[in-house]
Amino acid sequence: VAMAQVNVTVGDLKGNTEKIVQYVNEAREFQADVVVFPELAITGYPPEDLLMKSHFIQDNLDMMNYVRERSNDITVIVGFVDLLDGTRNAAAIIHDGNLVDVYHKIHLPNYGVFDEKRYFKSGKSSPVYVVNGIKVGINICEDIWYPDGPILLQSKLGAEVIININGSPYHQGKPRLRKQMLTERAIDNEVFVVYVNLVGGQDELIFDGNSMILDPSGKVLSEGEYFIEDLVITDLDMGSLHQPSIKDSRKLQSYEEKEHAIHISHYVCKP
Repeated sequence: VAMAQVNVTVGDLKGNTEKIVQYVNEAREFQADVVVFPELAITGYPPEDLLMKSHFIQDNLDMMNYVRERSNDITVIVGFVDLLDGTRNAAAIIHDGNLVDVYHKIHLPNYGVFDEKRYFKSGKSSPVYVVNGIKVGINICEDIWYPDGPILLQSKLGAEVIININGSPYHQGKPRLRKQMLTERAIDNEVFVVYVNLVGGQDELIFDGNSMILDPSGKVLSEGEYFIEDLVITDLDMGSLHQPSIKDSRKLQSYEEKEHAIHISHYVCKP
């Protein structure tokens, strides 16, 4: 897994996309199976009222397809804005030049510096993908902060790795709080957690990076630098993963009964 912890600029679709392709090429040279980029990496975060411009949305979709066309022989997870019944905070799942699927962020933060409900519609499905024989769940930023959110459902469906892409702003004490939360999610769901965050700044927001991978025991296997761009490549020992044969369905049922109806699909990304 290659974590591409990039510094992108809000509105600079061309510059952001060229940087993404550069990191895709570098990850491919290191023979990574998957390269992961942060939340809304193509548009920059947060794009805010740029999302009111239809040409900006279309240009962002064109840039996502530009990335897709240059993603041969690798799986790419990259944040962009999708247009489906309204705008969606989305992650493109690209494999070997093909758009396999799109994940839409379910939990939209609307507190503090966040105003996502103004701009986005919420997603309703939590797919599990098979990448080189490994079951992978993908979700976006706020989604992982809910213990009974998409990560629970994806792990119950057999996900062995959870990839979470982020535009998580820094404040004092945030790194400690974030690591504590991710440790709990890894242990509770018995999964590897791949957490990829932005670096850089936008107005009053500062993104600290510190992308990380945790194993199912909650141990941090690798970390990105603070406040600078980084490409962190980690080999995951999937043979060390133990999935219990008997699943506790009580928590799963409680999440299915919530506001968002969850539709499950399995997609296969083959080498």
